[in-house]
Amino acid sequence: MANIKSKFKRHDRNRNLFQFIFTLISNSYIVGFFKGRIYQGNSKFLCVPGLNCYSCPGAVGSCPIGSMQAVLGNRVDKVPFYVGGMVALYGIVGGRYTCGWLCPFGWLQDLLFKIKLPKGFRKFRKLKQEQYLEKLRYLILAVFVIILPLFLVDFTGQGSPYFCSWICPSGTLSGLFLLAANEPLRGIVGLLFAWKNFLLALTIIGSIIVYRPFCRYVCPLGAIYGLFNKVAIYHFEIDPTKCDNCQACQNVCKLSIKVFETPNSTACIRCKDCIAACPSGAIVEKFNLKLKEPVPLKI
Repeated sequence: MANIKSKFKRHDRNRNLFQFIFTLISNSYIVGFFKGRIYQGNSKFLCVPGLNCYSCPGAVGSCPIGSMQAVLGNRVDKVPFYVGGMVALYGIVGGRYTCGWLCPFGWLQDLLFKIKLPKGFRKFRKLKQEQYLEKLRYLILAVFVIILPLFLVDFTGQGSPYFCSWICPSGTLSGLFLLAANEPLRGIVGLLFAWKNFLLALTIIGSIIVYRPFCRYVCPLGAIYGLFNKVAIYHFEIDPTKCDNCQACQNVCKLSIKVFETPNSTACIRCKDCIAACPSGAIVEKFNLKLKEPVPLKI
């Protein structure tokens, strides 16, 4: 048991370090934070895997969701072949691995969840997977990312990035960085920015109490990647000769997934906590396209 705990702590520390490094790489234009200026180099044409706002002063790439809306809302070219191809590539390779290891906003939520709470609030930290509530992210993807930019357009036929404008807390956080370094911008913010700050505050408070509420119930990018979990090249499999249905994987999973039954659930962010906690090494990482969900063990 002591070895399992030590292994789990080491894994958690390594994952946090990996997330930090990738966040730093994605936002390596450090000058932008001090001058309130967005980087506009050639790398901005590339979509980073995770949710990382284009308007972040340090961002050296573009957010896939923001880029998708920009193309869908364009009055000329409304088919996001390039962006869709990039997202599909990330998804088919790793599914929601991006969410667990490469997404800066996911890392922020991980850090917030580490804050200790009084005993009365701890019971909320192991909420069961709410199937209906989780479908909300697909509704947000359909309505705010696809339908509204396509059909709710101005007189020139140009749509707007409605998800970025009305919902995305990552973009709001980036906006705060810009406002801090750019005094003229502070005078033009209005009710919309106040609404976005309310959502950001709600997300921050929620992330302290519940593990990754934005990822679980809101994020359209996670919704897309989740669809690839069962067919991704990188996936999990259960070795039936080793699994004794001890449920250690489910007990340690912050999303309460029954990993021993559905190792490639659409909700799984590939954090690999279950692998670190499994006492028998029954959860195996695979890298191929020959994926078949194992039959649940009956003991």
